[in-house]
Amino acid sequence: MSREVRVRFAPSPTGPLHIGGVRTALYNYLFAKKHQGTFILRIEDTDQSRYVPGAEEYIKESLDWLGITPEESPWNPGAFGPYRQSERKPDYMQYALDLVEKGHAYYAFDTAEELEAMRERLTAARVVQPQYNSITRTQMNNSLTLSEEEVKARLDSGEPYVIRVKIPRKEEVRLNDLIRGWVMVHSSTLDDKVLMKSDGMPTYHLANIVDDHLMKITHVIRGEEWLPSAPLHVLLYKFFGWEETMPEFAHLPLLLKPDGNGKLSKRDGDRLGFPVFPIDWNNQGTGETAIGFREQGYLPEALLNFLAFLGWNPGDERELFTKEELVEAFSIDRIGKAGAKFDVAKAKWYNEHYLRSKPVEELQQFVLEDAQKEGFEVSKEKAAAMVRLTKDRVTFPAELWQESKFLIIAPTDFDDQVASKKWNEEAVKVLTHYAETLASFLGDFDAESAKTLLGESAEAVEVKLGKVMQAVRLAVTGAGAGPDLMEIFAILGPKEVANRIRYALNTLQVNS
Repeated sequence: MSREVRVRFAPSPTGPLHIGGVRTALYNYLFAKKHQGTFILRIEDTDQSRYVPGAEEYIKESLDWLGITPEESPWNPGAFGPYRQSERKPDYMQYALDLVEKGHAYYAFDTAEELEAMRERLTAARVVQPQYNSITRTQMNNSLTLSEEEVKARLDSGEPYVIRVKIPRKEEVRLNDLIRGWVMVHSSTLDDKVLMKSDGMPTYHLANIVDDHLMKITHVIRGEEWLPSAPLHVLLYKFFGWEETMPEFAHLPLLLKPDGNGKLSKRDGDRLGFPVFPIDWNNQGTGETAIGFREQGYLPEALLNFLAFLGWNPGDERELFTKEELVEAFSIDRIGKAGAKFDVAKAKWYNEHYLRSKPVEELQQFVLEDAQKEGFEVSKEKAAAMVRLTKDRVTFPAELWQESKFLIIAPTDFDDQVASKKWNEEAVKVLTHYAETLASFLGDFDAESAKTLLGESAEAVEVKLGKVMQAVRLAVTGAGAGPDLMEIFAILGPKEVANRIRYALNTLQVNS
C-alpha cells in the first residue's frame, strides 16, 4: 500500500451503539494497526432531528472499554478536524454548489405535496419503485426544467430547495469491493439522491464523501447495508474529480439472528435474553434502556475475540487471540460474504476461557467488591480461596461470589429434593460422629485430613461413605452439588464444619 492507511468508524449519535457497529469499529481498528495506519472516529450527526443526547459519550465509553480507542476523534482531535459533521457544516455547501456548476447536481424546489403526487402517479402506472430519477425529474420543479431567470428568482426569494445529484441515464458503475469483488450497477436503477437538505445540512451521501476525501481516508470498511449506496458514492468521487484518491471499499457481512433468519436486532436480544449493545444504555429523556455486555459480566478481551470471528477467520483452527494477535492475523481477504450467526453460547465460551485464565489476585477483587455490596467483609486470603474453588465452574465474574458465598454465609435452607432422598438414619450417624470428631480436632486441617476423618467416622458407625456423601454436602453447603467438598471443608475449618453439621442435624427431619 503506497498511501498511509487511514480508516474511519463513523457512527450516528441516534441511540446506543449496536454490537454490529462495534464489530465494524473493531475491523477498522485491526486493519489500521495491521498496516501501521490511523484509526479515526467521526461523528456523523447531519440528521439533527434524530440526535440523542448522551449517544456520543456512549460511543466513546464503549470503544474505550473494549480498548479500541481511535487516534483521532472529537475528544482527541488531529490535523483533519473537526470530527463532528455538524461542525463542518459551512464546508459542504461549497462542494454541492461545485457539483451544480459542473452539471452533476441541480436545485429542486418540489414541495412535499408535489413529491407525494409524483409517487402516486408512478404507483398508479404500476412502477414498482417510484423514484426521483433521470426520467421523472423532467416533470418536476427543478433547475433542469425551469429557466435560469426562474431559478434565480426562487433562490433570491429564499424559497426552500434541496440540491440533488444528477445521475446519468445510461452508465455502468463499477466498484471493486475488497470482500465481494466486482460490483456492477446500471445508473438507470439509481435515483437522484438529495445531497443538501432544505435546512442547509448535507445528507450522508455528500458529507461522507467530502469528509473521507478531506480526511485522506484510504479504506472505507462499513456494513453491508451501505453497499446499495456505494455506486452513488463512486459517481460522486468521479464528479468531484477525486477518482485517483478514492478509498477502497469493503462491505462487511450482516450479523444475523442466532437461527440465521434475518438481521440481528434489539428485539432479538430482548426476546432471547442476551445483550446486543456493548454497555448498558439509559436514555434519561425517553426512559429507553438496554442491557450491555459489560454489565452482564462479559470481559472486554472475550467480547473482542468473539466479535472478530463474526465474519472473519484466521484460516486455521485457532480460536483464541489476544488483541495483539488479532492485529497480526487480521486480513480483509479472510472476511466472508455470508452473514454471521450471533451465537451467544460462543460468547459465553470465550468469557469462560478468559475469566479462568486470569490470575487469582485479579479475580479476588470481584469477590471482595460483590461481598461488600451485600454487607460482608471478606479477607483477601478468603477471597482468593473462594476464587480458586469456583473459577473453573463459572462464566461471569459475579458468579464467583454467588457460587462461593456459602463459605461466608452458613446455609439456613436446604435442598428439599436432596434432603427427601438422602437425609436418613445412616447420614445422621456418620455426621453426628464426624461433628464430634471435628469439634475436638487440633491438628493441621486440610482437604486430605478432612477426608480421612470423614472416612474414619463412616467406618466407626459401619456405614459406607459413598451412600451418605450427598447428605454430607447438603449439611455443610445446603445444596446437593458443587465444588470439591473436601476443599470446602479445608477453607471453612473444622469448627465451622462441625457447627454447620450440628445445625443441619437439628433442622432436618430424618426420612425413614
